[in-house]
Amino acid sequence: MTTPARDISAARRRDVIDALRRGTVPRSGLDLFAVGMERFAAALDDDLATVARGGSAFRAVRGEYGSGKTFFARWLAERAKRTGLAVSEVQISETETPLHRLETVYRRLAERLTTATHPPSALRAVVDSWFYTLEEDILDAGEVADGDEAALAAAVEELMERRLAEVARTTPAFSAALRGYRRAVADGDGATAEALIAWLGGQRSVAASARRAAGVRGDLDHFGALGFLQGLLTVGRDCGHPGLLLVLDEVETLQRMRGDVREKSLNALRQLLDEIDAGRFPGLFLVITGTPAFYDGQQGVQRLAPLAQRLATDFTTDPRFDSPRAVQLRLPGFDLPGLGRLGRNVRAVYQGAARHPERVAARVDDAYLDELAAAVTGGLGGRVGVAPRVYLRKLVADVLDRVDEFEDFDPRRHYSLTLGSAELSEVERNAAGGAMSAAGSVGSAGPPGADGVELDLP
Repeated sequence: MTTPARDISAARRRDVIDALRRGTVPRSGLDLFAVGMERFAAALDDDLATVARGGSAFRAVRGEYGSGKTFFARWLAERAKRTGLAVSEVQISETETPLHRLETVYRRLAERLTTATHPPSALRAVVDSWFYTLEEDILDAGEVADGDEAALAAAVEELMERRLAEVARTTPAFSAALRGYRRAVADGDGATAEALIAWLGGQRSVAASARRAAGVRGDLDHFGALGFLQGLLTVGRDCGHPGLLLVLDEVETLQRMRGDVREKSLNALRQLLDEIDAGRFPGLFLVITGTPAFYDGQQGVQRLAPLAQRLATDFTTDPRFDSPRAVQLRLPGFDLPGLGRLGRNVRAVYQGAARHPERVAARVDDAYLDELAAAVTGGLGGRVGVAPRVYLRKLVADVLDRVDEFEDFDPRRHYSLTLGSAELSEVERNAAGGAMSAAGSVGSAGPPGADGVELDLP
């Protein structure tokens, strides 16, 4: 359900508008622009509820470049935070975050861990909250006398070991590092505490003295990463975060990797899905995003038959009959009417922060929003799915800001759309490069035509 623009806070409104002005996906407020997402909301809310109850879930999101996969992931992340879940978005890449090295994926997960109240990295805040919860549980049970710090510390360690017993069976270093962290905090040893939090987050090159203090050795490896993930879920669940939404974005980059690396990466994904199905990660909601070529092509999922079978989904029917409960969710992308609706939502948000909201409404009316949508799409070779980012940036930075700032600015008379190479992504440049002239314009000559858009492209 879309949040009415009038109900959002001034700070949230500013963050959203600033992000759109820069041409980036806002980190919050995405429910305001969830055009076309309504069809998935009920099924995904069921997944979130299942995860919050201690279950697990998995979804694979597919869409062409520009179809809104990153937007979808962050929109889902906002819904997850509202249910109390922690969230982490990890972008898969060949050099920085290769999927076959799960220790690297875990490190990025910890770096980008966030909750409704804590920005990345929220790892230390979650751990501190967990120890506070353990202390409260012990005090509420009357197991130790108030003021007996030594007895409380011993009881907390004992309770911690019980809560992490299952994790410790396979990854005892996780609980050892937590125990060392708490002792360092109690002793006022801030450097050791900080180093052990870094080690718990999978960071390399942690001081040997800190590791010795906790009785742990070496760096996190591929197999230990799964145990650390299991431990992190346990810690989060005990302190009020019943689950974790983990988004692995742009997994299609696996197709560009060396053959042996691609095979290892696909197998790592299959292993992760097997562990989820086996119940090892209660509270985990794993989402991956990729292009249709990744799911259907021979350089992607189809190279590993067990994984292809897991993700198989029938997309031969009309997209309007796609089930929102399927393992793969197809993002159809925007059409022109949808792009116009998106513009209306953004205008409503902008008006709430504008100095002259009536002027904004009058000069950037619905018809103009539709004309601008057609013009931007025409400048990008008619590819509506590629247009939303450019459309919103032009709308905010070039049109709404000027209307609000200058009393005599009329976008129909004073603004002519230009698309410069430097402001476009590679996909957008490729789309624009195929347009010898624009399919539409917004100018003083009346309705959109072919001559009003200047393309400054190579």
